[in-house]
Amino acid sequence: MNTLIRAVRPWGQALSDVSVAADAAGGKITAVEPHDPARAIPEGTAVIEGRNRILVPSFSDVHVHLDSTRIGLPFREHTGGPGVWAMMMNDRLNWRNAEVPLQDRVNLTLERMIARGTTRVRSYAQVDVDCRLERFEAVAAAKERFAGQASVDIIAFPQAGLLREEGTVELMEEALKAGADVMGGIDPCSLDRDPAKHLDIVFGLAEKYQVPIDIHLHEPGELGVFSTDLVLERTRALGMQGKVTMSHAYQLGSVNEATTRRLIDSFAELDVSLASVAPAASGQLPIPLLTEAGVRLGLGEDGQRDYWSPYGNTDMLDRTWQLAFTHGFRKDELIEHCLAIATIGGASILDPNATRLKDTSHRPGVDVGDPAELLLVDGETVASTVMDRGKDRTVIHAGKVVADQLELV
Repeated sequence: MNTLIRAVRPWGQALSDVSVAADAAGGKITAVEPHDPARAIPEGTAVIEGRNRILVPSFSDVHVHLDSTRIGLPFREHTGGPGVWAMMMNDRLNWRNAEVPLQDRVNLTLERMIARGTTRVRSYAQVDVDCRLERFEAVAAAKERFAGQASVDIIAFPQAGLLREEGTVELMEEALKAGADVMGGIDPCSLDRDPAKHLDIVFGLAEKYQVPIDIHLHEPGELGVFSTDLVLERTRALGMQGKVTMSHAYQLGSVNEATTRRLIDSFAELDVSLASVAPAASGQLPIPLLTEAGVRLGLGEDGQRDYWSPYGNTDMLDRTWQLAFTHGFRKDELIEHCLAIATIGGASILDPNATRLKDTSHRPGVDVGDPAELLLVDGETVASTVMDRGKDRTVIHAGKVVADQLELV
């Protein structure tokens, strides 16, 4: 089916008419032409009225916990303690006792994400001796249910570590056999306290099942750098270039300038990507330097109003604002670059062969030949759209409208 998106502004530029073709392989942009109010509409072509809205790529949320959510449920007091283990135990005590079943919570969260403009997702699914594969199966069911509205990759995630509880590694392998798309790891030093063994398991299972890796890294300062260096060593030794993502990693820029530069150069050399959730934390690696070096950087919402945190609302445009705010960006180019990270940046993590951001002024994703993963949103400029977070949205996945006015269609 062919679709004409009429009177839109790609990345806030000149008013244009954009043609899209959908087929069994997905959908592509086939033409971007100056807007012509008298343009003839070929028979059988669907028309989307742009109404002078801005056209950008749809969001790619590459760090979300669909299995850890209270979206749509009554607000509750935060009861988590300090540190990953205490927070994880708090989640373990509460996640089964929510007001509605887990599957309903996962489905509602993904549905709202799509309605707000996210069509590409990489979600964690906790695997441990408490939940076993129950949370993985809930995310997998949501992935299947919404396959026509969004693409979802699932990370088998050892939130409780791999070594602290007997049987965890075997459960992780079960999840990979069941179709998990990514092998997860977490805090090799501070949680499992045996970084070599932890990473040997992570890389070993990833190699065995031929899947990429995503490492959750909350470790601070020099400890975080130490764990990262171990990840880099294994990436090089096993030829895993382009298949490793460091998530969070929010203090890798806190040691000294030389270490920051070395890490950025190593990430670029080994094509290790980074996924941020825009934390309010000092010591983060500088976004402009990462982009200039060619490091793939994406954005995600993390847990959303869950047992870890009251923050998160399924809207990646809000999280884009947060990314710009927490980095102190004021120039339009840098604010717009945050939106490019939230869209094309994340897409390049999901597919290393996809278009990559070249510099902070690069605005790809809405040209002829690009995937028809698109979002129409109101705003005067791209930067003002990030500031105002407009609600007049139309979401396109694989060349078809899947949501309009914050509702699935």
